[in-house]
Amino acid sequence: MISKQQQKYVQSLHNKKYRTENERFLVEGEKSILELLNSDFEVEIVFCSPELAAEIDSAGYKVKVAEGSGDEIGKISTLKNNSSGVAVVRSKPNRPVYCGKDEIILVLDDIRDPGNLGTIIRLADWYGLKNIVCSEETVEFYNPKVIASTMGSFTRIHCYYTSLTTYFEGIELPLTGTFLEGQNVHEFIFPPSGYLVIGSESHGISDAMKERIDFRVTIPRFGLAESLNAANATAIVLDNLKRNK
Repeated sequence: MISKQQQKYVQSLHNKKYRTENERFLVEGEKSILELLNSDFEVEIVFCSPELAAEIDSAGYKVKVAEGSGDEIGKISTLKNNSSGVAVVRSKPNRPVYCGKDEIILVLDDIRDPGNLGTIIRLADWYGLKNIVCSEETVEFYNPKVIASTMGSFTRIHCYYTSLTTYFEGIELPLTGTFLEGQNVHEFIFPPSGYLVIGSESHGISDAMKERIDFRVTIPRFGLAESLNAANATAIVLDNLKRNK
């Protein structure tokens, strides 16, 4: 049984203010929780169904578990259909990251949609990237919609939030950015190391960052669609980058 006090505590973490104050966030659903338990995140407690509790126990995970009914799980979850579990997890420090040899780091300039960020994190994981640098305006990594849409990939990708203009002062590695006009991404030869900048869904790369871009690439359009969302654009560019390598 989940107590009223526990319910209130978990529900408070639906709000960014309390996630920040408590340095905690939520991971929801059986698949994401099992991915979480195989990661280096510190898990405070898992509220879950008896079935998931038995699975956690049989797998030998050393984590505190509180069993609850499907209705109780549903009340503390941000998801519409979740009767399996909700984990309370300690967030990690906002650790700086810098590009290493033969590494590409994604840079997200004002990505506001949680679904887009979650999908981009999942794409980064699929294509073997480890780090993402996010502008301060980019949606919070620990937003429940972001975590859910990563489908567990949040456990393998580190996102560092910072002022992009400050971050890139003194950075000498090349920046490649996505634009409506530029070199055809199908033909562009990507640098072996550097940063790949993806702009916001509505405004693209900010004016301050445009001045720092070394290479502009574009995804050629063959039909009549007005634009691609940030996650779709990221997928296409990353695929071309990996084929190029």
